Amino acid sequence: MSIDQPEQPVSPEALLPPGDGDDGETDVKKEKSTARVIAEWVAVLAGALVLALVLRSVLFQAYYIRFTSMEPTLGNGDRVLVNKLGYDIGDVDRGDLVVFERPRGVSGRQEDDLIKRVIALPGEVIAFVEGDVYIDGRRLHEPYLSSSGITNGKMPSGCAAIVDDGCLIGAGEVFVMGDNRPNSTDSRTFGPISEDLIVGHAFLRLWPMTDFGRL
Repeated sequence: MSIDQPEQPVSPEALLPPGDGDDGETDVKKEKSTARVIAEWVAVLAGALVLALVLRSVLFQAYYIRFTSMEPTLGNGDRVLVNKLGYDIGDVDRGDLVVFERPRGVSGRQEDDLIKRVIALPGEVIAFVEGDVYIDGRRLHEPYLSSSGITNGKMPSGCAAIVDDGCLIGAGEVFVMGDNRPNSTDSRTFGPISEDLIVGHAFLRLWPMTDFGRL
C-alpha cells in the first residue's frame, strides 16, 4: 500500500537551467577543456615532427640538384626525393638514378653526394664503341640521352679486368654515368663504385612543380 506524500515546494534555484547560477565552476571547466585541447594538439604536432625526422633520416630525403651532369633528365635547381631504404631490401637495377657518396679523390666537397645513372651491373663488361654503350657485346638502348653517339671515354682504373677493350665490373660494384655524357664526371673518370657508397634511389622529382612526377 502506498501513501501519497504531499508535494514539496520547489525552490527557484531548481528551475534554473544547468550551469546557471554557477559561473565560477563553468569557467574552470572551460579553461580545463581548452588547455586539454591545446595539449593534445601540441602532442600531435610533436609526434608529426618526430615522425618526419625519422622518415627523413631513415626512409626518404630530398636532394637539390646543383649541376648539369644529369641533363636533360634533371636540371640545375631541380629537387628530387630519394628512397634511402629500397636497396636494403632490393637490388640496384640498370637505369636507376642513384645518389652516392663522393668517391675519394673526386674534386668537390667530400660531404656533397653525387647523382648518376646506373649503366652496368656486377659481372658485366661495359665498352664504348663509336659513341655508344655496349654491355656484354650488345648495344644499350638509352632513350634518356639527348642523342645517340655521345658517349666516349677510356676504360678507367678500378675495373676488375679489361676484357676485349671493355671494363669488367667487379662484385658489389656498379658503373654509373651522367645523362649529359659530354659534361659529366662519372665512372669513366673514377671507375666503378661500390654499392656500399649508394645512399639511395632517386625516384620522384619534387621541383619544379611543372615536372613533378616519377623519374
